Amino acid sequence: MLKHSGLVLVICAMLASPGVALAKSQGMVVAKKKSYQSHQSRSAKANKHAHGSPWAHERGWANQARGKFAFGLKNTLLGWTELFTEPYEAAKNHRNVAVGVGHGLLNGLVDTAGGAAHLVTFPITKFDLPLPEGGVQLL
Repeated sequence: MLKHSGLVLVICAMLASPGVALAKSQGMVVAKKKSYQSHQSRSAKANKHAHGSPWAHERGWANQARGKFAFGLKNTLLGWTELFTEPYEAAKNHRNVAVGVGHGLLNGLVDTAGGAAHLVTFPITKFDLPLPEGGVQLL
């Protein structure tokens, strides 16, 4: 029985291989790559700071380290304010305020923890941890 299953598997592979070669020659594989690239661009549009934290665009190590330290300090000390700003933005944009509270709680925790991580690792400017919505928007 096992020998017959192996034989059936080999025959199926042989029958499928011309179809794969034909699909490659007609560009069907290229279509997959395009859809993956369009998915990447859609996800980049959804995330405001898909290209890193604001300090990461500074020139020179000293400017980046200073910016990372300030960014980390601001988010560590003010991350809790997201609990109030997110529901306010939800109400202002006519969205569900309860969902805004949930987002505020989550973003507040992530901003505070991420700010602490930025603060501790400010000398290592190669390490970037982008925060939701670019971190705290106060100040």
